[in-house]
Amino acid sequence: MQIIKSQQQGSTSALAIKTPTISLVHGIPGRARFRVMRLTIDKNYAKNVQELLELDTHVKKVRVNQAAGSITINYHSKGKSESEVRANLLYLMQNVDSSAITVVSQKVDSQAPPETEDENEGEWSSLAIPGIATLLAFLGGPLKLPISPQLSFSALAIAAFPVVKRAFHSLFIKHRINIDCLDFLSLSLGAIQGKLLTPALVLTLHELGDVIREQTARSTEHQTSDLLDAIGRFAWVERNGEKLQVPSDQVKQGDIVIVYPGEQIPVDGEVFQGEAVIDQQQLTGESMPVVGKVGTFVYASTLVRSGQIYIRAERVGKQTRAAASIELLQKAPVHDTRMANYASQMADKLILPSLVLASIVLSTTRDPSRAASILTLDFVTGIRVSVPTAFLGALNHTTRHGILVRSGRTLEMLADIDTIVFDKTGTLTQGNIAVVGVETVAGRMNAEEVLAIAASAEQRITHPVAEAIARYAEEKGVNISPRGEWDYKVGLGIQADINGQDVLVGSAKFLIQTGVDLDCFYEHHPCFQENCEYPNQECPVSEWLSLIYVACDGEFQGAIQYKDPVRPESMPLIVRLEKEYGMEVHLLTGDNEVRAKLVAQELRIPESQVHAEAFPDQKAAIVRDLRRAGKTVAFVGDGLNDSVALAYADVSVSFEDGSDVARETADVVLMNNNLSSLLEAIAIAKETKNLIEQNTIMVVGPNLVALGLASTVGLHPLIATVVHNGSAIAAGLNSLRPLVQHQLESVY
Repeated sequence: MQIIKSQQQGSTSALAIKTPTISLVHGIPGRARFRVMRLTIDKNYAKNVQELLELDTHVKKVRVNQAAGSITINYHSKGKSESEVRANLLYLMQNVDSSAITVVSQKVDSQAPPETEDENEGEWSSLAIPGIATLLAFLGGPLKLPISPQLSFSALAIAAFPVVKRAFHSLFIKHRINIDCLDFLSLSLGAIQGKLLTPALVLTLHELGDVIREQTARSTEHQTSDLLDAIGRFAWVERNGEKLQVPSDQVKQGDIVIVYPGEQIPVDGEVFQGEAVIDQQQLTGESMPVVGKVGTFVYASTLVRSGQIYIRAERVGKQTRAAASIELLQKAPVHDTRMANYASQMADKLILPSLVLASIVLSTTRDPSRAASILTLDFVTGIRVSVPTAFLGALNHTTRHGILVRSGRTLEMLADIDTIVFDKTGTLTQGNIAVVGVETVAGRMNAEEVLAIAASAEQRITHPVAEAIARYAEEKGVNISPRGEWDYKVGLGIQADINGQDVLVGSAKFLIQTGVDLDCFYEHHPCFQENCEYPNQECPVSEWLSLIYVACDGEFQGAIQYKDPVRPESMPLIVRLEKEYGMEVHLLTGDNEVRAKLVAQELRIPESQVHAEAFPDQKAAIVRDLRRAGKTVAFVGDGLNDSVALAYADVSVSFEDGSDVARETADVVLMNNNLSSLLEAIAIAKETKNLIEQNTIMVVGPNLVALGLASTVGLHPLIATVVHNGSAIAAGLNSLRPLVQHQLESVY
């Protein structure tokens, strides 16, 4: 990549990047990553190229990183070679029009995508044999149709074989009695008496519960980010006076690494030459870029916005802080992705009492049917069916409302959380710098004029504050004047000729260095004086700490206030979490302490529950400490820097537009990117928990009464089956009740 300094009348006007042809950075079968520097300067191109690539039927997934100027494409090569597919992708990227995609969209391969097998088909097909056995037993039993008893018995034997196999394995391999042993005895007693409908129904209901449980199992596994994607695939190094591009994992400790605008820093190390504006949000979550200059320590995976720096590599490859975060994520405790099987836990406690009671009744009455009735009334079948049904309904409900909940276990934990830890940037705040006001000096330019000259000077500068000023001016309908000769100084500000006027926009230090007097501004705001009469936390204008100063022809005109605004839903959310649910709310961020406390004050989060300047590993440690203190913790975050803390929380929550790693790690994903959806997810989880408690009562109550009758005066097996299966069906229907209610509400 060639860096060119563009001169205008003797003054440096910009650092311009000479865009190279599209190049393949890294490729493996089915996946390729291309460097496309046009992405960094053409937003329309970024949008249209993604839409066009997604039209290609060979393409499975497209990920565009506009800031880094790269496109990662996952594809299948069915019917074509790898080189042919990549050549077609390259053609599409080179020929897309930034204003429209209709011209080249005709070139997209029309070959149909490969058919995919329904992954759920095999699970539901397991109901076929028990269902056939039940149908045959019903036709040949109550309906008295001419069905061969041998056929019905064979169907039942085939359906019962998995139960028999598990029972024998438990008895003779594990040397323990489990619920399968009870099922086997109950089925055997029913079959010996020739009453096939009862065991067939029991098998069908059990299998239905297992299938539903599989359906509600977590559909995706936790994924970790590819380390080389996080820190960049290649690095420019200077060796023996030559600049070489090498794979980032081949950079050696002590190498001199050069990082150009728009590139990710591939190593941890100290800057020894040059200056650059560095975006650290991906690693630390801090929304404001920092200035990297000689002596500054910088980190891998952070992005150089502007400027050029030389870094002496101190930590490379897996030694970098970004790599350490990924490694922590890989070692994070992975919870069981299936929901807790309440029925199995209860069954373990009921096995011996049921066997003893059945044995006593059989030995005293010599009536196998009464013993079978006792074994049938196991309290478990209804729970095995109703619990997964309740979770299935709840998961369906959350999905319909734009909330992706990974598993039943997540709902269980979500109903029990008592502590919520929020990341700041992009979670409680909007994650983008925004101008919120303009302060002027009396008797000089008004607010609109100050904004106009500032926006004119800052136009097309790739810095978050400059972009925010330009957006604000556009929203206010302010006219932007042409910019003449200009000089941008990294970390300070910009000097530009606007309509023949010498305009300065930047930090207080920048204006003072050029001889601008700011005393008139300080007079209005005593908190900027050395003898400030207010303690810092009580300063009435403390929000004005984030300022950009504007001067014209050597005279100070005013200041523009900017900040990362709080999401409008953040305050109502926190109030409801604390008041309605009694939860303890923490703020955990990699941002600096001043900004963290300002946000906490605005949201009324106690200062003792604010944790600032935390790197990913420190975030994980804070979450672990809260859990060790006996709290059930949910963590809400959206960035790569949050992924480790997400993995270590009891429940992790992220957003659809969060980083890939955060989104894949999270147990709950808010697909509409609205933080208030978290309240709905918690409400659904608590409703589901109450529903399960209702179902337990509905199952245990009737079965307990029936068990008492079967043990004393006797109970016909058919009646025991009706009670047993009836309570299971009733509990199952009760589990579906909220889902039906919500569907009716959506209709009316």
